[in-house]
Amino acid sequence: MAAVLGIIVGVVVGIFVHTDVPVWLQPYLPIMVVAALDALLGAGRSFFERNFSDRVFVISFLSNVLTAVLLVYIGSLLGVSSQLTTAVIVVLGIRIFSNVSAIRRFIFSA
Repeated sequence: MAAVLGIIVGVVVGIFVHTDVPVWLQPYLPIMVVAALDALLGAGRSFFERNFSDRVFVISFLSNVLTAVLLVYIGSLLGVSSQLTTAVIVVLGIRIFSNVSAIRRFIFSA
């Protein structure tokens, strides 16, 4: 119940409070969102497999986000930012789709 209330409050605050993303953070924000989504779906998959550990989830969440941002930062230093960003998105996208597929199999027993 508290989680649902938190989601509702977060959505309402997000709708009515408009903030600007700092310019230095703009190249990294999409990568951070995709990495966080990958960690969330991985947690959902492990929940259905009855392996979920909150400690592993937090470590996975933080390490996914930091690793993705580090790769994009290194790419920007080397002058290949768009190529590394694309590579990170492709890898995380593959993981997201495999997690969604596994969750779907658990839900529908298919």
